[in-house]
Amino acid sequence: MAKQLYGNRYQLTEKIGVGGMAEVYKAIDNTLGRTVALKVMLPQFASDSTFAARFRQEAQAAANLQSPYIVNIYDWGRDGDSYYIVMEYVPGNSLKDKIREDGPLNILTATKIAKDIACGLAHAHANNLVHCDIKPHNILMTPDGHAKIADFGIARAVTSSTMTYGGNVIGSVHYFSPEQAQGKELTAASDIYSLGVCMYEAITGQLPFDGPDAVSVAMKQ
Repeated sequence: MAKQLYGNRYQLTEKIGVGGMAEVYKAIDNTLGRTVALKVMLPQFASDSTFAARFRQEAQAAANLQSPYIVNIYDWGRDGDSYYIVMEYVPGNSLKDKIREDGPLNILTATKIAKDIACGLAHAHANNLVHCDIKPHNILMTPDGHAKIADFGIARAVTSSTMTYGGNVIGSVHYFSPEQAQGKELTAASDIYSLGVCMYEAITGQLPFDGPDAVSVAMKQ
């Protein structure tokens, strides 16, 4: 496990996940006495200024979003060489886990989940933020069956910038929109396309496009 205490406040208790650029831990906020999720940038990225900037961007952008369908961001900071984000702890699995465990979802369940995600995206888009990486892994299921969008790690303000970093397209190729696969400018419609891919997978148990490698999948998109 990473160091035990962050910001002289957040005590790690257990590791609950690993992403492409960070590890996620369950932790206790010693000041407020509540359980939180702490996202810590992986060591190999912490010293990279581009990744560090993206990590800070996630915290700043997501902290301004207040929606019951988006995981809340409480705090963020730097402790030594590590950047961290303090988030709402959501007990339960991701939509990806639910599909794996339960198989294809019935239409009513899938529609309820789609509505929650769409409401969260509508709020983000109204605040000029595109998520850019909507996929079942980033949709957390609450114990009462609602869905919350997590990981605005590559979300960015809607500008004329393209969705590339260092010349590389960022995101998850199986859920890419066509414009994202080409490294073009993203809009709110890009998230809606990815939501459509998620719902296809939720209802059928399969991805609409697959292939032996990322390039072949991107070409199909």
